[in-house]
Amino acid sequence: MTTSTRPGDVLAGRYRLIDLLTESDGGRFWRAHDNVLERYVALHVIPDDDPRAPLLMAAARESATVLDARILRVLDAEIVDGKCFVVNEWGTGTSLDILVTAGGPLGPRRAAWLAAEVAGAVATAHSRGVAHGRLNPENVLIDRLGAVRLIGLCVDAALHGLPAGRLDHDRQDLAGLLYCSLTATWPGPSSSIVPAAPHAHDEVLAPRQVRAGVPRPLDQLWTDITETAHQQAKPGKSGRSKQLLQTRQLMQVRRWVGDNGAGPSEEVTTAQAVQDRLLEFLGDTTGLTEALAGSIPPINEVRPVVLPQVPEMTVRDFERTAAPFDDAPADEPEVTEEGSTELDELDELEEPDEPDEPPIPSVADIVDMPTEAGMPVFGDPEDGDEVAWLRARSVPPPPPPPFDEPPERPLFAPEPPEGAPVRRPRTDVPEPVRPSPPAAEASLAAAGFWPWEDTGAGPDLDHTGEHTADQDAVPGRSWLRLAMVVAACLALVVAVAVAFNLGRGRTPLGAERDPTRTPSLTTPPEPTTSPLPDVTVRAFDPQSEDGAENDADVPLAVDGNASTSWSTSTYRDQLGPALPALKEGVGVYLDLGVVREVARVDLDLVGTPTSVELYVTDEVPDAVPTGPPAAAAESAGPDLTLEPASAKGPGTAVTGRYVVVWFTSLPVVSGGFRAGLAEVVVRGR
Repeated sequence: MTTSTRPGDVLAGRYRLIDLLTESDGGRFWRAHDNVLERYVALHVIPDDDPRAPLLMAAARESATVLDARILRVLDAEIVDGKCFVVNEWGTGTSLDILVTAGGPLGPRRAAWLAAEVAGAVATAHSRGVAHGRLNPENVLIDRLGAVRLIGLCVDAALHGLPAGRLDHDRQDLAGLLYCSLTATWPGPSSSIVPAAPHAHDEVLAPRQVRAGVPRPLDQLWTDITETAHQQAKPGKSGRSKQLLQTRQLMQVRRWVGDNGAGPSEEVTTAQAVQDRLLEFLGDTTGLTEALAGSIPPINEVRPVVLPQVPEMTVRDFERTAAPFDDAPADEPEVTEEGSTELDELDELEEPDEPDEPPIPSVADIVDMPTEAGMPVFGDPEDGDEVAWLRARSVPPPPPPPFDEPPERPLFAPEPPEGAPVRRPRTDVPEPVRPSPPAAEASLAAAGFWPWEDTGAGPDLDHTGEHTADQDAVPGRSWLRLAMVVAACLALVVAVAVAFNLGRGRTPLGAERDPTRTPSLTTPPEPTTSPLPDVTVRAFDPQSEDGAENDADVPLAVDGNASTSWSTSTYRDQLGPALPALKEGVGVYLDLGVVREVARVDLDLVGTPTSVELYVTDEVPDAVPTGPPAAAAESAGPDLTLEPASAKGPGTAVTGRYVVVWFTSLPVVSGGFRAGLAEVVVRGR
């Protein structure tokens, strides 16, 4: 059974091969189309009897267990019709090897970001015990949006016959990818088409030795990964060698601490540790994805092709250039000793029988007249030439005559002579013929009636033929002036009359004033406040265990009867915030039903002196009032009025639903201290 594959073949009745991308060691890498899911896929195919076939199938199964958005995952794997193939997710973009060879090294932050993304994807695979195996620049893809994708997880190493599970090999390749991004050279253990990194004394030069400007933290990270890999590769190293290696690492760490103020983490034995070191160097990663996308060079960009301009040739030019080739003999002419040919001697012979034709101009001579030189002229058919071509002129046409200079004209009219008027009638312009007036108008004019009286002159000229001031007057201007004078006189008369009436103590129109009506200059009084209806009252003792304070007598404070009252309990010590006081205060709160404006609170107290504070809130009070009160006073008698003031300043109304009357000092009674409240009235709007 044949195992050859060609474009157009369909594998497993599903994958149609389209483009052959690479071919090596009997394996082929195709771009294929999935006919079931209608998408492009990447397909690796080798013969089923190839020794790598079991490794390839095992690698496909391991790769399928890793789920990471940065890894192009395995979609299918099968052995059918003598072929072993693995189907991977298709990715578009530019690989790192093309990026650095075409565009040069990346900047330090972009290089660190790319290496951190690859390290994160590899760390996800390593957490499941899966190694990439061949992490070279060809297997790192950057799409047009700057996202980093990883190609060939486990599969590429199996196709090259490499063993699986080489986690340390991936860490060295991670360091190589960082090195490649910074210097555009490849030091990693895996093979790559990127130029090899420079060496000195059989050791790879550090990135800072290859390219100036590489940050020391990135250079130190590459050194730490490389030396850790070398130390793990040689477990039997002598104690002296290990001591020298540790001393060298310690000196590098101290040098970095001196330059940067903080040292790196020494743990770089895992891909996750490498990613943490890179992210610690980057800090804020905002905009790095877009910056990495901007590093992709326009390799496959379609560019316009501009062809050079071809000079235009006439028919005679073509015949003249083609004639020597048509009339030339089959054999080449012999060359004489002097270097001339037989054709040169024939050209020197005179031909007296034929008249000399004027020379045909070349293309360069007729560039200025392309249309005239290519114009056909149709002649007489009897002359044997039906069509002729108009030749170019041997002598250019004469230039047009020069333009006559226009006469100079002054910018301003000349000043008139002394005593002459500024404007003079033009005598060179004939006077228009005026129509003769009808017979009736002529008779009126003869009789001397205005405006038909005949003055013997034109409309604008007097008998001397010159303009006068009266003749230049605008028609109707005198009437306008008269109207303005009359209006001014009327305004003056009205002003005098108003002043006279006001001087006699009357109105401007002369009427008698009403002595009972006097103008008021005071502002209207503010609307009066009234007692708010539907007010309920409750005792307020937040510092007691049950919150009760003679609750049965509380309605007596709002019953409208001053002979009944509510009183507090009798306390042995005065109220206050400090010991031996039992409580900070006690009181009642009134529920107004809705949020209202509180203008004044009238209290009818039992016992003096009593210190009272007033609070207005929108929430039900359940704790000791805090903050500055809306009003506070100490009563010297039974009646006390509190007018709350807003904390926002004067002129601002105090609004709220609950009004708290808080006693902070009680009058002295027999056996202790007690206060009473006969009536409380809340006034507002």
